[in-house]
Formats: sequence, structure tokens, C-alpha cells
Amino acid sequence: MKISIITVVFNGEKTIRETIVSVLSQDYENVEYIVVDGNSQDATKEIVASFGDAITKFISEPDKGLYDAMNKGIGLASGDVIGFLNADDLYADARILSEVSTTFKGSDADAVYGDLQYFDGTQAKRVTRHWRAGSYRKGMFLWGWMPPHPTFFVHRNWYLTHGGFRLDMGSAADYELMLRMIHMHGAKLAYVQKVLVLMRAGGVSNVSFKNRLAANRNDRRAWQVNGIKPYPMTTFMKPFRKILQFIR
Repeated sequence: MKISIITVVFNGEKTIRETIVSVLSQDYENVEYIVVDGNSQDATKEIVASFGDAITKFISEPDKGLYDAMNKGIGLASGDVIGFLNADDLYADARILSEVSTTFKGSDADAVYGDLQYFDGTQAKRVTRHWRAGSYRKGMFLWGWMPPHPTFFVHRNWYLTHGGFRLDMGSAADYELMLRMIHMHGAKLAYVQKVLVLMRAGGVSNVSFKNRLAANRNDRRAWQVNGIKPYPMTTFMKPFRKILQFIR
């Protein structure tokens, strides 16, 4: 099984090297590694280029934001399975892709996901939040559930069949994509019950109350654009689940 890993980055000179090393240190051999840069104006391009042929494909050009860059990466990918590891993220250990591959091979899953931890970005990598995704049951999106997108690996043909990220969804583009694939089209999931990805704290949708309100509106739109109706409390249960991640 060939796994395509896509890293998107813009002005990420402080963290991109660590992310790249995290991917290249995986013990799984059949990996296509794609880096999509948004024409960074710092040292990002030079850092990426320093890894030479270890990076399978590297493009640097202006884009329309994070999810446009992700769609470009999907277009470049040739693997059986696609996963994303952004420039602030790390794999939890060197066996993550091996475990993802084993999980796919041992099931009839269309997608595999696991747990995620947020850390404060210091050298000690102190964990600030633990996202235990848990096993999926049909209908759980109605109760505010979603898998952590950085841990979400899906067969490439699902992107070819059901499309990539919508650029009109703001920070909810990953939520809308997984809602579409899992809740609407019934993608079969397999859960790896361990932390797959370490993510630096401070995501775009959570940096202020105003951004959180905007994210909640986009969450509601994710249902509307797909012509499906959530429960009245669905989009409020989603941020409530985030609160639990701080206290577990």
C-alpha cells in the first residue's frame, strides 16, 4: 500500500523542518511525501529544498489558503491512501504509518483515524489537550462527533469520487469534508486507539471567541450545503466536546 502524505505550509520556517523529519523518520517505506508551499517569503523554501529527493514532490506558488493548498496536494498524490500532516504537526512516533497500513489491510475500511494530542510548542512538548476520538457509530456526527482531521487517512478514490475541500467553508472545510464522506456517503471507518499526531496548540478556529462563533456558523453551513439537517443541538455539541478534551 502506497501512502501519500501531504504537508501544506506558508512561512513555516520555525516548524517545517521538524515536521519533515517526523515524516521521513517513519519506518514505513512506501511513502510518497508531497510538500505544498504557498510561496513563503521566509526560509521555508530553502529548508524544504535542503531535503532533496527525500521529498517526492515539492511545489511553491501562491494559493487561496490552506484548503486550496490541500486540494493541490490531492491532485499531485498517486498513493492508495492520502493523509495530511501540516507544518505545525508531528507524528507521535516512527511507527504511525505502519500501523495505519496494517489497520487498512486488516479491515475493509475506507478511512482510518486515531487520537490527537495538542502540545504547547516548547521543547518539552507539554500536552495541553487530549482528543480521544473513540470508535465511530452511525449517526455520531449528529451528536457533535468528528475525528481529528490530522489523523484522518482515506483511500484516494474517495477524493476522486466525492471531491476535495470546499473553499467557501472557512475553517470548517475539514469538518464539511468528513461530514460528507462519513455521514452522507457512509465511508467505513477503522479506529486506531492511540495518539497518531501531535499538534501545536492555537488553531485558527479557536484563537478568539469571535473566531469560534464564525467556526460554529460554518459548521452549520456544512450541513446546509449538503442538504442534510442536523439536530438543533448538533453544532453546539461539537465545541462542548472540545471542552471535555481539556479535562479528560
